[in-house]
Amino acid sequence: MANVALFKQDGTQNGEITLNDAVFGIEPNESVVFDAIIAQRASLRQGTHAVKNRSAVRGGGRKPWRQKGTGRARQGSIRSPQWRGGGVVFGPTPRSYGYKLPQKVRQLALKSVYSEKVAENKLVAVEALNFDAPKTKEFAKVLANLSIDSKVLVVTEEGNDFAALSARNLPNVSVTTANSASVLDITSNDKLLITQTALTQIEEVLA
Repeated sequence: MANVALFKQDGTQNGEITLNDAVFGIEPNESVVFDAIIAQRASLRQGTHAVKNRSAVRGGGRKPWRQKGTGRARQGSIRSPQWRGGGVVFGPTPRSYGYKLPQKVRQLALKSVYSEKVAENKLVAVEALNFDAPKTKEFAKVLANLSIDSKVLVVTEEGNDFAALSARNLPNVSVTTANSASVLDITSNDKLLITQTALTQIEEVLA
């Protein structure tokens, strides 16, 4: 079982917390992590590209010249693809690039990136992130108390809106919940700051 220090908001250590090795102590599977990141980045694509085919281009309703007798090649429309200003053949159309990975693959990828952060001592556990009101200054003070000055992903429990609102104006700070943390979010940040409740929720889902 891996143990990590448990801190308070003021930066003082309050003992240790034991992590579940089935979630935070596995051998990272780099191939699965790669697949998960590619899938998530694909789902972020807008897919709004579009071209006009021959039916969407204006004009060309009349046959340019008669079928026979002119000596020229037969033509049915001046908006055919071979004409200047004609429609585009096999061009991109709006579509979704998103696809889903199997649930066990997604869970293995999450376990892998969590375990990697623990192995690199980049996971910081805090008892709770409690704020009386949304205050960016107070959240910045918490990060300073915990000696976090790099890009960090803050993982909280559901319903902790004040923490999310307090951190959203801070550069290099992202906030998510235990149920919404993704492989791309975790790998895009140098450190993880996780509340004790969020850790419990993660272990309940992934263990």
